[in-house]
Amino acid sequence: MNDLFEVTPGKRRLCASVLGMEAIVVALSTPVAITINHVSAPVAVTVGIGLAVLCVVVTGMLKRSFAYIAGTVLQILAIATGFLVPVMFFLGVIFALLWITAIFVAHRVEGATKR
Repeated sequence: MNDLFEVTPGKRRLCASVLGMEAIVVALSTPVAITINHVSAPVAVTVGIGLAVLCVVVTGMLKRSFAYIAGTVLQILAIATGFLVPVMFFLGVIFALLWITAIFVAHRVEGATKR
């Protein structure tokens, strides 16, 4: 199980891809929150753009094992944005599943190539 937290190039690539796409989707939820769900602009921008920036920052830190914990927290926060834009409950769960899948697939593939 300790190997699961080992940082490898494949894991970094897969997780960076998930966080990069998630940053785009979360940022694009900002205008939806403002125009369709009538969330105040300061709240929508703080949550949407703030979370997108955090995704990019964590992507840059994926060389360290603690960044994967931060990425997991980001998945929870992305799901929580569903309180502002209800479709984000669904999209947040999709990204959380992609995040978990990226970690386990990279672990399994890189574990098989080590043998």
